[in-house]
Amino acid sequence: MAEEWLSVYGLTDRKISTLRVRRHEMGHLNSYFGRIKLKDVTKKMYQNALTDLKNKKQLAHNTISGIHGTARMIFKRAIEQNLILSDPTQFAFIPKDKKTVEEIENTNVQDKYLEKHELQQFLDKAKEMCEETYAILFVLAWTGFRAGELVALKWTDIDFHEKTISITKTYYNPTNNTKKFSLLPPKTAGSIRKIIVEDEVIRILQKHQVRLKAITLQVGKEYYDKDFIFGRMNPPYFGYPHFIKTVENRMEGVLKQLPSIQKHLTPHSLRHTHTSLLAEAGVELLQIMDRLGHTDDETTTKVYLHITKGRKKEASHKFGELMRNL
Repeated sequence: MAEEWLSVYGLTDRKISTLRVRRHEMGHLNSYFGRIKLKDVTKKMYQNALTDLKNKKQLAHNTISGIHGTARMIFKRAIEQNLILSDPTQFAFIPKDKKTVEEIENTNVQDKYLEKHELQQFLDKAKEMCEETYAILFVLAWTGFRAGELVALKWTDIDFHEKTISITKTYYNPTNNTKKFSLLPPKTAGSIRKIIVEDEVIRILQKHQVRLKAITLQVGKEYYDKDFIFGRMNPPYFGYPHFIKTVENRMEGVLKQLPSIQKHLTPHSLRHTHTSLLAEAGVELLQIMDRLGHTDDETTTKVYLHITKGRKKEASHKFGELMRNL
């Protein structure tokens, strides 16, 4: 039944990556119910499976939520096909992460992004180490792009005159085979966007383009000339887009040279850094969300609220002054 559901599910213009995730989630469900007829799965059995995924397998809440979502669709399909009369997933609940008071008190939102002075140190060190790495990390920090969006960028996505960058695709390569990558639509419909960038970003990209052209002239036909901005500049795969993992490794390499920054950061942290700096500059949360290409993100909101709490105190103070002068 599950395979039949997946085949139908895949007909509705689903991304390859989404189907891969759904199949993985089905694997978890099969470990509990693979040898049991659908009609014999009870509500108690299903709830016990969700609890087991949390307590014994220690899966994250979001992962269990995805598995539950897949199960809901499979059992709904079974009801539509008159294979079962009731849905055991209907009233199930997903076990939530329980944080201790100590964990809550020790959660520090500042550890999720670079402060302004830290970002400057970080980019200075990247420039000192490698011009290409500097260009990659600079663009991430100044645009808030996801790493997959960045490595999928092509020169046709840049309007140097209007100073805009269009995000219309993301990089997908689950096997990490250089030649077997895919370009997929972005994460959500809201992720398709065009943002205005500053002169500094344009200059960085133009300098990178000069370096890339020199490589293409030198390599000739060996270069995989598909217009990628961050095509590889080293053999044997000249021109192919970098792995997302390569971006992570480059960033980690820079951070290792900066012992003063004791934070566990990833390329996604530069997205949060971009949020913090926009908030500091006075940009409203909805505008930030629009620029980043998403409608809701818990960490982005936490970073924004942390940065803008000073303005909230100022607003309260102004209100108090107004009322005292009545």
